[in-house]
Amino acid sequence: MRVGFIGLGNVGGKLAGSLVRNGFDTVVSDLDRGAAQHLMDQGAAWVDTPRQMAEICDVVITCLPSPAACSEVMEGPEGIIHGLSEGKVWMEMSTTDAAEVTRMGALVRERGALPAECPVSGGCHRADTGNISIFVGGDRATFERVLPLTTTLGRRVLHTGDLGTASTLKVMTNYLATANLLSCCEALITMKAAGMDMATTYQAMTISSGTSFVHETESQLILNGARDVNFTLDLILKDIGLFQTIAERNGVPLELSPMIVDIMKDGQTRYGERANTDDIIRRLEEATGLSVLADGFPAELVDDEPEERGYEVVPPGRAVPNAAVAAVADVVPTDT
Repeated sequence: MRVGFIGLGNVGGKLAGSLVRNGFDTVVSDLDRGAAQHLMDQGAAWVDTPRQMAEICDVVITCLPSPAACSEVMEGPEGIIHGLSEGKVWMEMSTTDAAEVTRMGALVRERGALPAECPVSGGCHRADTGNISIFVGGDRATFERVLPLTTTLGRRVLHTGDLGTASTLKVMTNYLATANLLSCCEALITMKAAGMDMATTYQAMTISSGTSFVHETESQLILNGARDVNFTLDLILKDIGLFQTIAERNGVPLELSPMIVDIMKDGQTRYGERANTDDIIRRLEEATGLSVLADGFPAELVDDEPEERGYEVVPPGRAVPNAAVAAVADVVPTDT
């Protein structure tokens, strides 16, 4: 199987690295050829256009910053659509709009190819080690077709249903992560104002019912002062904006979500369109004249969990599909 990968940014470059590291015949492309050099040094091939990649690869993966960027790569004069043919697969690993990925999937099917959306969750440090989680939307047959890839790229793989369901769930999880981040910022600055030691505060949060994945990762970067989680305000505003749109489309009168959008927009105005999301703590530091810094916290996140073959996770109350059993029989028990 020859696999093409387009979009070698913070997440995409790490995902493509997992393919190369695990011996897949990998072809790469990006607007910045320099972003691909370390992969080519390890044996990946390069193509100049998305169309060329689709012509020579069995599977083409895109991991791009916006629906507009994906549309250009897919539908442009030298786009992927023009190189697809019967039996090939397009995997969309960007965080995008469900309606857009469904529209694009229809164009892929017109070429006789198969679409699957595969957004990831868990942070760049887990993408780097193949331990990230992956949501897969598309028909069951296509899910099973790409399972050898998704269980290499990620640790836990969830089949979410039809095309569009994975994108819908992914923006929901990014909304939750953003809400977690803002509540952690408020907790840290309030404890600082109350005279609490910041390292002790971090540990209290970690061992409590109030802990979260976001706290246990991003709070460390905030306390260190580095605040570089490899995710920027423009990207999170795209995602939480998509979540707000889903709510409005379905008549849900959300209260927190609009406030979260406004706070992140204010952070973008203050610190720049592509400031890191963790820079949002600065709004509260500036408002109070306090600084939440502490010794002993890392400047970057490193995944210390060993890389292992991934497996399908199955929602509670569902029968375990045969493919899930086969995929993990010699590795780990299936999550149910």
